[in-house]
Amino acid sequence: MILSAPFFYKYPEAFYEFYKAKLIYLNAKPNNCHKALADLEKMGKLSAIITQNIDGLHQAAGSKNVIELHGTIYKNYCVKCHREYTIDYLLQSKGIPYCECGHFIRPNIVLYEEPLNNEIIFKAISSISRADTLIIGGTSLVVSPAANLIEYFNGSNLVLINKSTTNADKKANLVIHDSVGKVLHEAMASLKSSFAC
Repeated sequence: MILSAPFFYKYPEAFYEFYKAKLIYLNAKPNNCHKALADLEKMGKLSAIITQNIDGLHQAAGSKNVIELHGTIYKNYCVKCHREYTIDYLLQSKGIPYCECGHFIRPNIVLYEEPLNNEIIFKAISSISRADTLIIGGTSLVVSPAANLIEYFNGSNLVLINKSTTNADKKANLVIHDSVGKVLHEAMASLKSSFAC
């Protein structure tokens, strides 16, 4: 598997050829979901976003407290000395990007067969366990350990927004089978119009 840790360390050149071509889209723009969540945070209605995405689009939309379970393409570091490098440095490098110390650089993302960062997991658990309302959107809740984070929710309102059913639908107070971007965009439009009155 190209996006696995063993493949990366054994075939870094093939990894980077795939990674640069298929996983990095710097021209991608935040969608309605990203914008709605950023608006909710600005209004003081949202304390944290926990995401499995590595694309930085939540931050591009204006969100400040984003917990990235699988890391981000925007941070990269040397496998030996841990010096940090930008995405631009990585993209401008031909083939394998190398550090000044001579070792290669890797993206700060969780690859297959690697554990999630414990500090990030604890931060996510803390946010979920303190929440009164938890909105889970755009995920089928089948990829562990992220799918198991719902077990730490002790609040009173669990909302699930996903196009298909999930194994947690029965636990939720509200289930909406639709696009999370569409649902949040419409909810924000309604919320803004009620404040305007």
